[in-house]
Amino acid sequence: MAAKQKETESLKTFTPYVAKKGEAYMNEDQKNHFRQILYSWKSELMQEVDRTVSHMKDEAANFPDPADRATQEEEFSLELRTRDRERKLIKKIDATLDLIDEDDYGFCDTCGVEIGIKRLEARPTATLCIDCKTLDEIKERQERG
Repeated sequence: MAAKQKETESLKTFTPYVAKKGEAYMNEDQKNHFRQILYSWKSELMQEVDRTVSHMKDEAANFPDPADRATQEEEFSLELRTRDRERKLIKKIDATLDLIDEDDYGFCDTCGVEIGIKRLEARPTATLCIDCKTLDEIKERQERG
């Protein structure tokens, strides 16, 4: 949950896009807006990776007390799990940047409708419109029981 909150906080550092009257959806200005958001987000994630590596090198100690050693190993394990999730997110960001370059960004993978600027600003890697995402989540809940 903390990773989701951190992700949301980092995404709030951009200026929301203000569409001009009669402007075409996913024009160059909009694509550039999302490229900037995605590159910034990726950069923040990469900085976290660097901080983790430095932290683990600096903090690694061979504690004589097994409880202290176990605590440190658990902290490192949690940090590495978080970084692994972020690594997957970086791959998703790269795939999203490819979609922008291929002019396929901003449209629902399922039904093809526009996802919408506000939804994409809230979740730049979104590939489903809100309706399809809602149905997807309902099906997922039903399958889990």
